[in-house]
Amino acid sequence: MIRVLLSVSSPAMRAGLRALLSSDKTIKVMNDSLDDEIEADVMITSASHASFPHNETDPASSAGILFLSDDQINVQEMRRSYRVWGVLPADASAEELIASVHALSQGLIVGTPSLLLESESEPLERGPLTERESEVLGLLAKGLANKQIAASLGISEHTVKFHVSSIYTKLNVTNRTEAVRAGLRGGWIAL
Repeated sequence: MIRVLLSVSSPAMRAGLRALLSSDKTIKVMNDSLDDEIEADVMITSASHASFPHNETDPASSAGILFLSDDQINVQEMRRSYRVWGVLPADASAEELIASVHALSQGLIVGTPSLLLESESEPLERGPLTERESEVLGLLAKGLANKQIAASLGISEHTVKFHVSSIYTKLNVTNRTEAVRAGLRGGWIAL
């Protein structure tokens, strides 16, 4: 059971979110009292209603936080303030909200690329990977095979295998799924 706290100022928005999330039986919307915040796995808030705690011992910081906003957010501030976070447009569908709650409860960073990227020309931070390794990891996340990645990047399949091996080593993982999960958790790739 995923426990969700709705921390939005508008009663209408709170009722709408509760209704959208109620279709998933694995999600339990908690009351809006402060005591429940400690118990929540995911907190949903509007970006205008949110405050950005800098205290890592804040009880709410252990829960994943989902911001609903149509404006770009400060990605660097989010990385400093929250371990697990996400951002969706305020008009996100029920399916997008439910998928985001599940992803946040698993420790992943979620959001649309248009809201996650600090500018349209600026890529996500690469972490320990080179630019080419980040490209390969992004294509791995799309489920492409080595041959397809090679064709997409205009390199040999052998070179793709080398990059995949290097990604595994740098991220300390043993397979594609773990590599993609590490990339998502680190915020280095977006799906």
